[in-house]
Amino acid sequence: MTKKILFVLTSHDQLGNTGEQTGWYAEEVAEPATVLTRHGYEIVFASPKGGKAPLDKGSVAAAKDHPNTVAFLANKDYQHKVDHTHKVEEFIGREKEFEAIVYPGGHGPMFDLEHNEAALKVTAAAYEAGKVVAAVCHGPIALTDVVLKDGTHLVKGKNVTGFSDDEERAVGKEHVVPVLLETKLRQLGANYQKADKDWGVKVVTDGRIVTGQNPASAPAFGEAIHAAIQAAH
Repeated sequence: MTKKILFVLTSHDQLGNTGEQTGWYAEEVAEPATVLTRHGYEIVFASPKGGKAPLDKGSVAAAKDHPNTVAFLANKDYQHKVDHTHKVEEFIGREKEFEAIVYPGGHGPMFDLEHNEAALKVTAAAYEAGKVVAAVCHGPIALTDVVLKDGTHLVKGKNVTGFSDDEERAVGKEHVVPVLLETKLRQLGANYQKADKDWGVKVVTDGRIVTGQNPASAPAFGEAIHAAIQAAH
């Protein structure tokens, strides 16, 4: 039986009130999906609204020199899956079907995955069932409101990374996003870590929680998910 991993993408395509388009970031889906498919996992895609998950158009140009991402975007099977995502609520109570729940980034998740009740339930239940929970770049926003059965926040006291406040300022979006990810993680008592310089590769594994800082971290993030799944068995 093929082992499955659930990728939860954003359904959100507007960057605040800027008029700019956003969505899921190509590299942060394609790189880990490619790595994990090579390791024999089947990737299942979900989103808050189901159906077509919007691709951040700017991320396509950014990845033109990344063969895995270019191949992913040209792969009809993957494209069919991201154009026909399941609603994340379908997986409430089915968390044990997956080895890991993965939240890629893009600015979209900042708007529709921070407080999404279905996603929060699936993530908490998966973690409490001994599964791996993973997120990269802006994706960790989806972990920040996850509360476990004992009432503690999932990220409290955990070693994590994610898109840094300095990186958010560097792209000029610090006043567009509802909250700064690094700031929120720190406020919740997470032990936030980041690369020595902006855009550097940083992946942090703390038991069954795997996080990556930014697009450059996406390939190593994929390998870290596989390693964490193996360690959890």
